[in-house]
Amino acid sequence: MAQIRSKPFGVTKEGANVTEYILSNPGGMSVSVLDYGCVIKNIIVPAKNGPVDVVLGHDTMADYENDFTSSGSTCCGAFVGRYANRIENAVFTLGGKTYQLEKNCGEHHLHGCFSRKIYEVKYFGDTLLMEAESPDGEDGFPGTLKIAVRYTLTDDNTFRMDYRVSSDADTLVNLTNHSYFNLAGHDAGTAMGTIVRLEADEFLPIREDSVSTGEIRSVDGTPFDFREPKTLGRDIDGSDEQLQRARGYDHCFCIRGWKPGAPPRRALVANDPKSGRTLEIRVTTPGAHLYTGNWLDDAHAKGGGSYGVRAGFAFEPEFYPDCTHHLSWPQPVCTPYQPYAQTIVYQLGTVAR
Repeated sequence: MAQIRSKPFGVTKEGANVTEYILSNPGGMSVSVLDYGCVIKNIIVPAKNGPVDVVLGHDTMADYENDFTSSGSTCCGAFVGRYANRIENAVFTLGGKTYQLEKNCGEHHLHGCFSRKIYEVKYFGDTLLMEAESPDGEDGFPGTLKIAVRYTLTDDNTFRMDYRVSSDADTLVNLTNHSYFNLAGHDAGTAMGTIVRLEADEFLPIREDSVSTGEIRSVDGTPFDFREPKTLGRDIDGSDEQLQRARGYDHCFCIRGWKPGAPPRRALVANDPKSGRTLEIRVTTPGAHLYTGNWLDDAHAKGGGSYGVRAGFAFEPEFYPDCTHHLSWPQPVCTPYQPYAQTIVYQLGTVAR
């Protein structure tokens, strides 16, 4: 059974103390989570030549704050919301009423406030629970939200995030985790040699401003076909218009088999061919966003290193971006009578070599 310990991490610009919580299992895997933004700071797995950290991150509170508040925020490791991804023109209508949101991504709204909150923490046994509140009107959204994120690390190197939101008014909620992985090691350089398979037959094209066009497009005959394993970098620099718009993959994939309330289903399987390290991600959301770090440029990485373009990839389980403007798509509506609840599962392993 996993053990949990804590240690001080730093102090925010406003003077709030931030604590790091470390979950570790008997097999040598550990996960570090901050009570600032529910940030996953480290995922460390055992390896032949010593433990390896497979997620990107920072060593100081100042670096996380600078990251999350800059216009080029990477949201490295954070739990993001109220609404993951973009809402066109930062406006939506619900129940006959129109809401104007904060325009924090040009004319659009992106991700929101949860990545910058300090969470209240409880832990018991092998479970870490983080809770926070978002007042009515924050970022322009209706309803006072209460969020609870439960982290569990098992002996078979499975790290599970169960998150639940309640609201006192009808509202939109679309949360995700924004960790970047490099299975060769967080400081190993490009992650484009990672071999990936996705359980997706369709993806969502984007406009020049990265907002969904409203089309659901088949992956057949496109660089977005990951139904058979291939490296992330194999097709990424091709002439496909969608890849050129995003400088790589920055698209939501429609993960097959979605049913409301169903258990987590496999969405992604990845492996690093040199080390043999593997990652399986299971989700409960309709989609998941693959982002290949096309704009990463960070001189303040963990361990005194730096992260360049495509140094890691993020895979963000979510409802489809801008779905509030496409009502035929599944809608992440949270009401006083219908809480929002989802799960993300990361399972780390090693293939026989």
